[in-house]
Amino acid sequence: MRGERLLSGGERFAPVPGRLARLIAPGFAKILDRIDAGLEKGSLIGHLPDGTTRMLGGRAPGFEAEVCLHDWRALLRLAVNGSIGWYQAYEAGEWDSDDLVSVFAVMGANAASLGSAARSSGPYRWAASLAHRFNRNSKSGAQRNIAAHYDLGNDFYAAWLDSSMTYSSALDWGEDGIEAAQQRKLASLAARLGDPATVLEIGCGWGALADRLAKQGARVTAISLSDEQLDYARSHRDPTIDFRKQDYRDVAGQFDAIASVEMVEALGREYWPAFMDCLARNLKPGGRAAIQYISIADDLFEVYAGAADFIQAYIFPGGLLIRASEFRRLASRRGLSWDDETSFGADYAETLRAWRARFDEAVQGGRLPDGFDHRFVRLWRYYLAYCEGGFRAGNIDVHQVTLVKG
Repeated sequence: MRGERLLSGGERFAPVPGRLARLIAPGFAKILDRIDAGLEKGSLIGHLPDGTTRMLGGRAPGFEAEVCLHDWRALLRLAVNGSIGWYQAYEAGEWDSDDLVSVFAVMGANAASLGSAARSSGPYRWAASLAHRFNRNSKSGAQRNIAAHYDLGNDFYAAWLDSSMTYSSALDWGEDGIEAAQQRKLASLAARLGDPATVLEIGCGWGALADRLAKQGARVTAISLSDEQLDYARSHRDPTIDFRKQDYRDVAGQFDAIASVEMVEALGREYWPAFMDCLARNLKPGGRAAIQYISIADDLFEVYAGAADFIQAYIFPGGLLIRASEFRRLASRRGLSWDDETSFGADYAETLRAWRARFDEAVQGGRLPDGFDHRFVRLWRYYLAYCEGGFRAGNIDVHQVTLVKG
């Protein structure tokens, strides 16, 4: 079955046994009380297994959502295993909602005030942290992690991405839709690089940006660890591009410019310095790097980084969102100035909304390739809604920045 690595990889993150749920059933009201106290803005209406309905929050304006709780065990999973447990409860049919995005937006907007009420705790937190460490991005680990997500198949991604096969946030959404917004994103990144003769792209995806830069006259070297992406890029993009299967840590050259689009989130914190070393080592003096990256709010980072979440367990093994202040300090220490940063999280929310609609259309139209079962389809839909809710809440964001080597 395709996608099994993601599904089975997440199962290692300590599911909650049913016997434990039955033993502590009287404590479920306290879990609801903790969630209620943590919702400083917005509201969550819960339709509970005993037939009652309870509103949580509702004290200040914000996102509003409804959840049908079919089994009390879902609350236990949330209380002890955070977002991983909340997904495991969803997969088990213990809760549902007609609007997943709003559920995640409510929880995201109150992430700081909810605290431990929606994060893994105790032995489950330690177990999740340990399981995540097995996904660290050593050179061999990075190869496995990239393959688990990006080698799901070009036919899979082609079923719901736009025609440019661009799997990152679009920019400046308008009535002309995702195709045009993705081209505006590519144009923005290209403009940040100026008019370089030589360009390195780190994490080239299916080659859309490399193709644009090559057609503008640059000599492009583009690297990836995904066999599927490289196969597509070599057969569909400008033939002058040097597409290489190569780890960024192994690149040694001198380039006028470097581009990297939503690749740094796959590294993990311990490898951020190595990425900045790569930029400093391979840029010519005065060279420019255009980076698009996803961040999490500084005040949430340490708790977030202390244990794995749903995305790290089931979607991007080894990944970690960026702490922008720390990333900027690493650049500065290597003589890379941090220039012209722009943020466009609302555009990412719209990109994810479009992807989710296109994915649903592919499923309903029978255009999803064979091999993806019902569990995987629910996982992928949940993933897209989860991320959209985070961007709508504002505690995660996406940015473009230009780094210049002095």
